[in-house]
Amino acid sequence: MVNKYKILVYYVLFSSVWILATDNLLVLLNIPKGTLLIFHNIKGFLFVLLTSIFIFYLVLKREAYKNEKREKDKLSVLINSMVDFVNFKDGEGRWTKANDFALELFQLEDVDYVGKKDSELAEYTEFYAEALRYCETSDEQAWLIGTKSRCIEEIPMPDGSVKTFDTIKIPLFHEDGSRKELVVMGRDVTEKVLAEKKLAESEQRYKSLFDFNPELVYMIDLEGRLTEVNEHFYRFTGFTKEEIVNKTVLPIISKRDRWKIYKSYKQLIHHNQSFTNEEIEIVMKDHTTKILRCTSVPMIINERTVGIIGYAVDISKEKETERLLRKTEKLSVVGELAASVAHEIRNPLTSLKGFVQMLQSSNKENEFYYRIMLDELERMNIISSELLVLAKPQKIQFQKKDINNLLRDVKSLLESEANLYGVTLHIQINENLPIIDCEPNQLKQLFINIMKNSIEASSKNVYVSLEMMDVQTVKVTFKDDGCGIDEDRLKHLGEPFYSMKEKGTGLGLTVSYRIVEFHKGKISFISSKNKGTEVELLLPIHKSTMP
Repeated sequence: MVNKYKILVYYVLFSSVWILATDNLLVLLNIPKGTLLIFHNIKGFLFVLLTSIFIFYLVLKREAYKNEKREKDKLSVLINSMVDFVNFKDGEGRWTKANDFALELFQLEDVDYVGKKDSELAEYTEFYAEALRYCETSDEQAWLIGTKSRCIEEIPMPDGSVKTFDTIKIPLFHEDGSRKELVVMGRDVTEKVLAEKKLAESEQRYKSLFDFNPELVYMIDLEGRLTEVNEHFYRFTGFTKEEIVNKTVLPIISKRDRWKIYKSYKQLIHHNQSFTNEEIEIVMKDHTTKILRCTSVPMIINERTVGIIGYAVDISKEKETERLLRKTEKLSVVGELAASVAHEIRNPLTSLKGFVQMLQSSNKENEFYYRIMLDELERMNIISSELLVLAKPQKIQFQKKDINNLLRDVKSLLESEANLYGVTLHIQINENLPIIDCEPNQLKQLFINIMKNSIEASSKNVYVSLEMMDVQTVKVTFKDDGCGIDEDRLKHLGEPFYSMKEKGTGLGLTVSYRIVEFHKGKISFISSKNKGTEVELLLPIHKSTMP
């Protein structure tokens, strides 16, 4: 408005000076009347021309002013409609423009803020006084940076909460490098920050649940590949991340369960039918097997199945315990049966054997038949003896014996039978072994059972060796080069009435296991078809060290 008045005054003064100066100049020059008329016309024309130019300039300025005002109005509407904090400051830090959001934020709605610095505006709002003073410090850092900078600022609210702003500050400079203007824009990202914080906490909880779960946790994609497993999975299976992640899960599942898993997987992926407590046998890196109880559910994102997630529990010991329990129950039943049957048949057997021997001595014509009858009666007697061993054991009287002598006695007993089958017995005596606590007759029976099995397994040689396993244990190893045992049959060894022999009762190894159990030892078999069998027997040296 002040500029408009100045322009008007300048125009009146210029016009007056022009008229007076030109008129007086013409009078002083004594120009003839005709020529004077021409000069007056030229002077009027020049005045009109200059006035027209001036008026045209004013019209252009007015249009420019209107356009500028329209742009400012648009800018004002724009920044006031924004949900962001917007503030313009001059090179001295004085506010020149702020949107309604900024004024409401700092409780400056009724304050004439134009031309005032943050520290001056702090006097108008006690609650935000400290925040406004800090703005001057923050602005100075933006000027020093010299380019657009970004920072996160937290502003307390009267209700006790805190709003977080993602603030951008843009410093503008004159051509000479002096400060021109500072543009400050801040977006309220409180909800975003809270959401990110909750997401981060959720991810941490999920990561803790996944990584530190004592069970095996896994994720499988739609292609059947393991996409992620927890650390316990690596420790348990022995595989590394490179060996199993992003690779199909089938190789670590035993062949017997692959088809079952494939069908369950298809049901889960296509019909979202989760499977629970599914028992699966997996193959470890060292080629041993474990039994897992698995539960898997579909992973659904945006109402679309993208894979499965599940966990597994190792139940190998549980299954082994069940197996041992069944075996114990069988042994218990067999023991009760053995106790009654063995006692009932031994007396008749003794009588039958005596009468057959008497007939044999008096009648030589049927010698062949008598010998067969005596052999069968002896076999029945051996079976009844084995049944008695399976009965509820009596208290064992341990003695200190040299295991070398026990093996020598067994060799003497079996050597003739071994020669009959064409088998050579190789017993490696170890005189450095200490005396052990044992029931000698039972250990002899144990050695006889193991070596007889080797002799009858189409072996050519049977090797027996003795060595110290540690300071408290003796290891006895029996090895033959016979027909061997199938893997499927190995796991049934020791079960009552399970035998691979045509006339076997399946009680020999059952008795052997019971004798090993009495002595608190361990017995294990390693065998494969047509490659022989190796039996490893571990016996405690002292009774006091028996578990």
